[in-house]
Amino acid sequence: MGRLFGTDGVRGLANRDLTAPLAMDLSVAAARVLGEAGAFTGHRPVAVVGRDPRASGEFLEAAVVAGLASAGVDVLRLGVLPTPAVAHLTTALTADLGVMLSASHNPAPDNGIKFFDRSGHKLPDEIEDRIEESLGRAWEPPTGAGVGRVREAQGAVEHYVAHLVSTLPVSLAGLRVVVDCAHGASWKVAPEALRRAGAEVITIGAAPDGLNINDGCGSTHLNALRAAVLEHGADVGIANDGDADRCMAVTASGEPVDGDQIMAILALELREAGLLAADTVVATVMSNLGFKLAMREAGITVVETAVGDRYVLEAMKEGGYTLGGEQSGHVIMRHHATTGDGVLTGLHLLAAMVRRGVALDELAKVMTRLPQVLVNVRGVDKTRVGDSPELAEAIAAAESELGDTGRVLIRPSGTEPMVRVMVEAASQEQAQAVAERLAEVVRTALG
Repeated sequence: MGRLFGTDGVRGLANRDLTAPLAMDLSVAAARVLGEAGAFTGHRPVAVVGRDPRASGEFLEAAVVAGLASAGVDVLRLGVLPTPAVAHLTTALTADLGVMLSASHNPAPDNGIKFFDRSGHKLPDEIEDRIEESLGRAWEPPTGAGVGRVREAQGAVEHYVAHLVSTLPVSLAGLRVVVDCAHGASWKVAPEALRRAGAEVITIGAAPDGLNINDGCGSTHLNALRAAVLEHGADVGIANDGDADRCMAVTASGEPVDGDQIMAILALELREAGLLAADTVVATVMSNLGFKLAMREAGITVVETAVGDRYVLEAMKEGGYTLGGEQSGHVIMRHHATTGDGVLTGLHLLAAMVRRGVALDELAKVMTRLPQVLVNVRGVDKTRVGDSPELAEAIAAAESELGDTGRVLIRPSGTEPMVRVMVEAASQEQAQAVAERLAEVVRTALG
């Protein structure tokens, strides 16, 4: 059996891969491991638990709360809130542990569990490994007054919205904004934060029913946002994903603006404000080559990591850097957050428009995206990506063909059962052809 924890917690098909008993066992194991590590020394432990609106989140939340309380942890239930809100409130409410139930941008049948330490950071790999090793081990649960108590957290949405708005350097008055909440966790927070910041707000994707999260909307499906921006004559559109740790944007003319472009804009803003530590931004190997070229031209260093916001954050913490993120719109602004925050990112992108007095399409010209094609190959053994001589030979041939005008990246997904084939090239046609050729090799060699 492979490692239970992926790059973003434990994730899978709810009630099949991720069951109520597993959620309870994980919570018990997390409480025990953190207790053994001294995280609860000298006081009664407290955990905050939040979720996105998925139907399965209702029973999984109940299982997590039961597991924590049975292990002697008092629980504050936050209800439906974005992942970065849970991370923030873990620290703001002086909790010892934060738990978020979400599968982010995945479809409604999936769900996931991620844990945060008392500083609002995701647990390190070694702690996750210890939690996994502790599953099913015999233990003596507390009784009587030793069991945890459960109550609802009061004012969680208000606390978080106030925090978001307090980070802005300018008012957003004068901007007409469409925000797509993906029928997800930001359906209350995002519109309220934008309005309180001064923007005129039109909201779509803000009627979650437990089953429609990410369904044709949000940061992975921008057509609905684009249509709404054009219909309402808005200045800009902002899209979150299901748990609101991502932000993508759409210009007034309907053009998409991805995470690389947003990072490039924010990097220049932070540098001008003297807040871009070491004139450096952290990005993953998936970032567009155009982003790296634009940053080089601007005199900004790019530190590259493996895919996954946890690896971006590790590099940021190690180097003391203040900005990092992914092409997917998962942007970390360490001055204000400990994880990617889609609502926060959107607010600061809009603030850049106001401060510079220009439209988003003009700001986005800071970089030119090279044509990029991503093919997801399912039904193959993703663990063998680095062991196939046939695949290695095909990659070498593709890299020789592309030369300095492009690149190839083939990697196993950290959150889904697939291999991702990414190709950048001088033209869309060349990128598509090379990507499809390599995808076929992946199917044949790893199938």
